Amino acid sequence: MKKRILLLSIALVSFTAFSFASVTPTATSVAPASISKNVINSFNREFANASNIQWEINANFVKAQFNVNDMVLFAYFNKSGELIAVTRFISPNQLPLELLTSLKKANSNYWVSDLFEIQTETGTSYFATLENADQKVVLKSEGINGWQTFQKEKKDNAE
Repeated sequence: MKKRILLLSIALVSFTAFSFASVTPTATSVAPASISKNVINSFNREFANASNIQWEINANFVKAQFNVNDMVLFAYFNKSGELIAVTRFISPNQLPLELLTSLKKANSNYWVSDLFEIQTETGTSYFATLENADQKVVLKSEGINGWQTFQKEKKDNAE
């Protein structure tokens, strides 16, 4: 149950961070010296070739933003240094074919404004933010089994 809540928090923080390109109000950018040795050691073990590392501390986890092989990745660690999830932006054509096809077919009146992948010990999930003139919809897919509505909101200009 704790892991599920933590993963939901990561998804929401990732969605918020990706949508608004800013640090969330509950997170604080920090220097590497203030990150625990367990987190640093775990990060170095998992991502030996990382560069341009930026750290944030949240109440429930520590987030590292970094580059590997010309990709921007985000890694989330619990306070004891265990890697919880890795996320990255992707383009629609990086989705599995089944997901891309179902996304385009069922949502032809929307455009994709954000798309990211989350990898955890339980598998890979995808989050797609779709928009039209009136609303914004966030869809979630676990694996390649189709999309479910994760969040829906009307835009301010919609009546």
